[in-house]
Amino acid sequence: MKTLVEKIWDNHVVKMLDEKEAVIYIDRHYIHEVTSPQAFDMLKEKGLQVFRPKKTTATVDHNIPTLKQELPIEEKESLKQVEQLRQNCKDFGIELQDLGSKHQGIVHVIGPEMGLTIPGSTIVCGDSHTSTHGAFGTIAFGIGTSEVATVFASQCVIQSKPLTMKIEINGEIGKYVTPKDVVLQVIAKIGTAGATGYFIEFSGNVIQEMSMEGRMTVCNMSIEMGARGGLIAPDEITFSYLEQTDYWKNRVADFQLQKENWKLLKSDQNAEFDRFVTIDATEIQQLMTYGTNPGTGIPIGSLIPNQDGGIDYMQFKQNESMVGIPVDYVFLGSCTNGRIEDLRQFASIVKGKQKAENVTAWIVPGSKQVEEQCRIEGIDIILKNAGFELRQPGCSACLAMNPDKVPTGKLCVSTSNRNFEGRQGKGSRTILASPITAAMCAVAGEIVSYKEFELL
Repeated sequence: MKTLVEKIWDNHVVKMLDEKEAVIYIDRHYIHEVTSPQAFDMLKEKGLQVFRPKKTTATVDHNIPTLKQELPIEEKESLKQVEQLRQNCKDFGIELQDLGSKHQGIVHVIGPEMGLTIPGSTIVCGDSHTSTHGAFGTIAFGIGTSEVATVFASQCVIQSKPLTMKIEINGEIGKYVTPKDVVLQVIAKIGTAGATGYFIEFSGNVIQEMSMEGRMTVCNMSIEMGARGGLIAPDEITFSYLEQTDYWKNRVADFQLQKENWKLLKSDQNAEFDRFVTIDATEIQQLMTYGTNPGTGIPIGSLIPNQDGGIDYMQFKQNESMVGIPVDYVFLGSCTNGRIEDLRQFASIVKGKQKAENVTAWIVPGSKQVEEQCRIEGIDIILKNAGFELRQPGCSACLAMNPDKVPTGKLCVSTSNRNFEGRQGKGSRTILASPITAAMCAVAGEIVSYKEFELL
């Protein structure tokens, strides 16, 4: 009896090096402009080529502006990194989703959109949130620069076999509770190191009822539990999503054949996991973090607990509620919440209302495809009428590696994945929340739950 992780892992072992470590074949390698330059240089120094360039997908996302992308990049370091990636992709025969191209965007958004993230596959990228792709039933994990070079040269990487954990979430979720709230609850329960060394399989009716966008949010933040990755067994929701992608809608017969194989990708009924965790969904509420790590999520309106968690840096006080605290910035986007469903949720809350004057809002689609869909559905008009601006695709304020930086001391309600000190800009303060919660705060101009928001 095997778990899904064990099945995929065993199917990709090229060679066992010892009892734990193995050479693993990689089906898809995603790259971007920040973590690839040194790896390409390693190839050049050794006179090597990319072994299977068609298995590598490149985009620009981390260090690009989210306004006026049709103009030359002004920031010198950003321009240098983008130009390096362009040249490297040209030299090594790798397809690049460059600025202005149909599929440019955040690497973990465009891969699934393009239909390149395939159930049962192994996926790597020089980015910790590669776990996002696990939503499709894959083993997906981030790697370091030297490992990026190894995958370039061999399409393989050396890894130790992970422990397995099953997190089962059952029950009926409450009003305005989103996948972001669900995963924040999981992290709050098991801690930011609670899944260290494990690959997590998420299951239960709450997961099964989620859209692919929601599942990607959950798997994306498995890293914030210390896990090596997270995944969800593929089902009809997975297949329906893939069937609409550019790659598969032109390969109907092949898709149907692959689908029959994908249906087999599930843990055996009596498979043994190294750890098993259950979550009661009826207890999950609208959450936001009060501290400087993703494990500090609490229901909005509850009192900040008697533990540090970074509240001094956040300028909060123990035993007080965050409700009513003024908000300076709101960020909707990132590989966690930059998909079309996230923008739909945000727009549904702000429609017919107005952004608070004290709030600066960055609404950043995760890809050109998401941006285009927003225009098709009129989401851009809803946002504009409410005082918001739809920007252009990129990682934006998730990590402040681009012009979108939160100023020192300012408080940002963010839909991204990390709230470390200075993550969104030197001295900035970050609260993690869902797109719905972020929208409510953007309109109210302060921290608010749906109970207070509905009284506005």
